[in-house]
Amino acid sequence: MPVFQLDDRIIFPDPQFAEPDGLLAIGGDLSVERLLAAYKAGIFPWFSEGTPILWWSPNPRMVLFPEEFKRYKSLRRIVEKGMFRVTFDQEFKQVMTHCGAVPRKGQDGTWITDTMIEAYFTLYKMGYAHSVEVWQDENLVGGLYGVLINKVFFGESMFHLVTDASKVALWHWVDYLTQKGIELIDVQQETNHLRHMGARLISRESFITLLRKLLV
Repeated sequence: MPVFQLDDRIIFPDPQFAEPDGLLAIGGDLSVERLLAAYKAGIFPWFSEGTPILWWSPNPRMVLFPEEFKRYKSLRRIVEKGMFRVTFDQEFKQVMTHCGAVPRKGQDGTWITDTMIEAYFTLYKMGYAHSVEVWQDENLVGGLYGVLINKVFFGESMFHLVTDASKVALWHWVDYLTQKGIELIDVQQETNHLRHMGARLISRESFITLLRKLLV
């Protein structure tokens, strides 16, 4: 299948036309309107500094249903001991910057560019993007961020500078989302870390069907 070239119109091709690796389209911009349209269609941007914007819709899709989050005893002990202080939406840019700066196995460089940070900061100011911050004393040592639309949280990235800090962030965020009636967390692509925490793969078709149900 050809990779679609986007223009100024806020439209995307059907995700079923994505390449085997999930690449669907190229170009466009990171405006609020386009980003929201992408997430609602099961598409997200992922590209490197100096390259065109690339839009993806992988198949299968890694998701976490909040009720399937695995609350291991070892992590529960850490949470209950109060080793970390957790806040929401206090240092959004810092969390994104840390997510981009922390080296990741198998990745050369970062996809969290300055352009991405500014685009998602705009979403944050409009109430769509959110962050979780994990603190040790006064130091930011872990966190995560993503986009929340109706009953779906589209997780973008997480980081830790201290062991278990990102897991603690996810623990508290799952609690918060459950209280708010959020039914699905999109984690995009498979990782052993997220599988260990309860995430699983579903087909792109199943994922999009869920979005149509939960984003109304």
